[in-house]
Parts: sequence; C-alpha cells; structure tokens
Amino acid sequence: MRLRVLNLYAGIGGNRKLWENVDVTAVEINPNIAKIYQDFFPKDKVIVGDAHQYLLDHFQEYDFIWSSPPCQSHSRIRKANEYQNKPIYPDMKLYEEILLLQGYFKGKYVIENVRSWYYPLIPPQEIALHYFWSNFVILPLKINSRGHLETIDNLQAIKGFNLDNYIGIDKNKTLRNCVEPKTGLHILNCSFIDLKNIKTNKVQERLF
Repeated sequence: MRLRVLNLYAGIGGNRKLWENVDVTAVEINPNIAKIYQDFFPKDKVIVGDAHQYLLDHFQEYDFIWSSPPCQSHSRIRKANEYQNKPIYPDMKLYEEILLLQGYFKGKYVIENVRSWYYPLIPPQEIALHYFWSNFVILPLKINSRGHLETIDNLQAIKGFNLDNYIGIDKNKTLRNCVEPKTGLHILNCSFIDLKNIKTNKVQERLF
C-alpha cells in the first residue's frame, strides 16, 4: 500500500525529491512556484491555495504530513537585522499546526521551521540547523551547508534542481527556501524506524 502524503507549503519540492512509492498531494500558494513543482513531479496532485486552511480541512485523509510554514517572522537572521526591519508579530500559524496535529492526527507528521530568535513555545527537535516538531524521533543528520551564501549555480547543485528555464521567480530565494532532498528522505525514513529495535547508532535506509 502506497503512503498517502500531504506536503504543505511545498515550494518546488526539495523535501519530496527523493521520496519513492508515495502518493503526494502538494499545496503551494504561489502559482508560479506550484507550476515548477508540477513540472518536477508530474504525478503528484498539486493544489494552488492556502496550505494552512487545507491542513485543517483535509488532514485526516493522509498517512504522513510534512508542513513548512513561512519562517520569516521567526528567523534569527531577520531579528539580527532589526535595524532594517520593522517589528512584526511572529506568525502563530506555526504553533496552530503543531497543536492541531499533536491533538488530532493519527498518522506521522513533521513540521519544519528555522531556529527561532525566541525560545520555542513548544520544544522541537533540532536537526540539520533547523527545528522540527514531529511525533517520532528524528535521528541526527549532518548537513554541511544550507547554501545561504552560495551562488545560484551552487544552490542548484546543492538542492538538485535546475531552474535555468524558468523566469519570473526569485531563483535565489526559491532555492534557499528549498529543503535539502537528503533531509527530506532522512526524516521520512525515520518515521518508519522502530527505535526499540535499533542496536547501533547507524541505521540503514529502509524506506517501505
């Protein structure tokens, strides 16, 4: 049986790139970005719309949910440049989604965001320089670079997407917002691991 996956705030699909044997519904509000996602993953169902509302309306239809809500209002980088940026309220949709899935969802889930400038209101797991809230243990993963200071060519190599044929988008921002495919696969794999049966810290990939 194929896993039914909901991929929210999907971007161009960095987290999804290495997944196999899954039926994915992706929700992305930017139609230009959604078109790129569909080009890379033509078999996925792509919905252009509000991921936050879609989660509330449809979460019970899936086995695994990945959500990457907007991170700007939580970002340490934005706060560090506060002399350039007006104060804004942290976007509490992040915590609304965590609490919804904690309280009501019967499958496996992960919510991803940047390390926040404030102490997290709900303790996360910290993997690959990001925060993750999930109902399973995510094993450590070393990521050398998220590519924030890289050129577009290097970012494309790091993230595994070629955007040369696309216009009308901020390629640098799009690629920087893209989760590393290795991280996406690692986390999905971890959702299937029975920690009681782990004998060593080295876990073989055994997706499905």
